[in-house]
Amino acid sequence: YGVIDGNLVYVYSQDASVLGGSMGEMHAKKIANLYDLAMKTGAPVIGLIDSAGLRLQEATDALNAFGEVYLKQTMASGVIPQITAIFGTCGGGLALIPTLTDFTFMEGKKAKLFVNSPNAVEGNEISKCDSSSAKFQSENAGIVDVVAEEAEIFAQIRELINLLPANNEDDQSYVECTDDLNRASDIAGCVGDTGIALSLIADDHYFFETKRDYAKEMVTGFIRLNGATVGVVANRSEIYGEDGEVSEKFDSVLTVKGCRKAADFVKFCDAFEIPVLTLTNVKGYSATMCAEKNIAREAAGLTYAFANATVPKVNVVIGKAFGSAYVTMNSKSIGADMVFAWDTAQIGMMDAKLAAKIICNGQGSEKIDACAKEYEELQNNVESAAKRGYVDTIIKAEDTRKYVIGAFEMLFTKRENRPAKKHGTV
Repeated sequence: YGVIDGNLVYVYSQDASVLGGSMGEMHAKKIANLYDLAMKTGAPVIGLIDSAGLRLQEATDALNAFGEVYLKQTMASGVIPQITAIFGTCGGGLALIPTLTDFTFMEGKKAKLFVNSPNAVEGNEISKCDSSSAKFQSENAGIVDVVAEEAEIFAQIRELINLLPANNEDDQSYVECTDDLNRASDIAGCVGDTGIALSLIADDHYFFETKRDYAKEMVTGFIRLNGATVGVVANRSEIYGEDGEVSEKFDSVLTVKGCRKAADFVKFCDAFEIPVLTLTNVKGYSATMCAEKNIAREAAGLTYAFANATVPKVNVVIGKAFGSAYVTMNSKSIGADMVFAWDTAQIGMMDAKLAAKIICNGQGSEKIDACAKEYEELQNNVESAAKRGYVDTIIKAEDTRKYVIGAFEMLFTKRENRPAKKHGTV
């Protein structure tokens, strides 16, 4: 155990020079004992992984060792933050260990993460697709939050520890804010790249993004507002590179991976009493045959995560908010405490042109255009939603920071009960 900027943490690190760092009975006992101490004292656990996996010489004792670690991780889930960093091999049953934790870091060149090695996957060979690489696990599997070099990983783990509460009952994860609480931020042009918008809203422009390379159309991460950690979820339709040019573009829709990424993040925030801020700009769901297999399930999972969370929840509609995809994105109807909307936002059933084609079907292009204009003015106008109470306040984009800070300060003492049950089933 030790401290990171005064925060108590527990750390275990596998030594690959001793039997390849393989896990056996006593190896697992040391980790299990560490978890017991961490849960008693309410402090995070950081695991540094470099292991050949199961110690074959110990047979069923080694299998039992895996199970003991799995059990401790399960008991600790939602009680203390768990962070894993992979620096070497993490294969087979060992791959469950980082996946049972909250955040995973992976060294970009030497680290390997897999259940089945790439050559053991039917129809694959490692030169064709290295499914154990950091690139694959961060971009396709969505297990890895950050891919970086060793020194950068340690630095970012330290940053993350400073942002997180020590446990699910600790409310001391605050720092003094020296940034202007009423600072205007010129974010009207950031509707597409909400990663930039969030950094401009945040104290000292600091934004820690999680699962950075996975489902980039959905942004998740942590910022500070008036010194307090806030979890953020935002739709994203474009990414700007360092040269100031758009490097990637996405449709403004909810995707299978995006919903899954956001739902997992909201559940973490709710478990550790971290307030949630959302920036909404969505016009529907991904419409592909592949997405259709899972989009209903994953969108339901995201809806459940937002609706079930009892932490303070604030939503800012920054662009389009159409149909049930908008309802899913932390709307007032599923429990958002405060909803703001930029004066340029649109909230409604669907795009006015599409609505007009349905309403005025067969009546000619001029009639459809007139109908679309009328529909946009009456139905998609953000004032219509505000008049019905679905939006609390219409704001200017540059005032977003002061409004969300004020909302979270007001919600600081929020308490909300749920029906008595063991747990939900979604």
